[in-house]
Amino acid sequence: MSQLKDKVIVLTGAAGGIGSVAAQLMASRGAKLVLADVVLEPAKTLAEELRSAGAEAIAVELDLAVEASCKNLIDFAISAFGRIDVLCNNAADQRREMSMGDTDVERMEVWVWDRAFQVNARGAFLTCHYALPHMVKQGGGSIINTTSNLMLQGQVIQAAYSSSKSAILQMTRAIAASHGRRGVRANCVSPGLTMAPGVYANMPPRLIEIVESETLTPFMAVPIDIAYVMAFLASDESRNITGQNLVSDGGTSSHVPGFAGFRPFFQGE
Repeated sequence: MSQLKDKVIVLTGAAGGIGSVAAQLMASRGAKLVLADVVLEPAKTLAEELRSAGAEAIAVELDLAVEASCKNLIDFAISAFGRIDVLCNNAADQRREMSMGDTDVERMEVWVWDRAFQVNARGAFLTCHYALPHMVKQGGGSIINTTSNLMLQGQVIQAAYSSSKSAILQMTRAIAASHGRRGVRANCVSPGLTMAPGVYANMPPRLIEIVESETLTPFMAVPIDIAYVMAFLASDESRNITGQNLVSDGGTSSHVPGFAGFRPFFQGE
């Protein structure tokens, strides 16, 4: 499989559950990878593993809350490989304190809202902002922004996370409109609950059961299911797709949700 042969892909959140699996899949399809993460050591370890398997991969530390760090990521990629064919914005602040503090608008502390937008929405803006001139200069590229199926309907929790992801979707559409004729495609992938290791650490088992009951497929998604969508959007096989949001959530968002199941859990009814 060589759909991504010699494409230079900048992947943020590369050390996470979805990010690391996406990196492995893209490398197996011939991509050259710049692996960015706020925690450098796991990204370096992953890069070493990919190089041992014959791929080209380098790691760089990235703090999406810091503009200079976002600019450094793009400069680092250009210095290493001379171009950026794909920017895959997969990183988000999903630390436990963020997940547990991201409730409804009334009860949420203001810092949680601000942090969600600073890292998720503003961070994605900054990487796109600094990558786009290089993509235009080289004749095109593909931007893939990870959003969430939580932004598609209202929910009693994660108001900050879902709102920040909605902002990313609109930004993605704006890039598709402004830069399409200059060869740049921009799309989103919206996962549902994806059973990466961090989910078990940060999400109560009862909530996992509720989401599973609302999922139409006979299985819960795992990181490779999202990685396949990312790899497709990175490839020329998706050259006619731009300004779109590809939802990969096992059909969870396609039907009337079990609002009644969530409400008592979070509102004490």
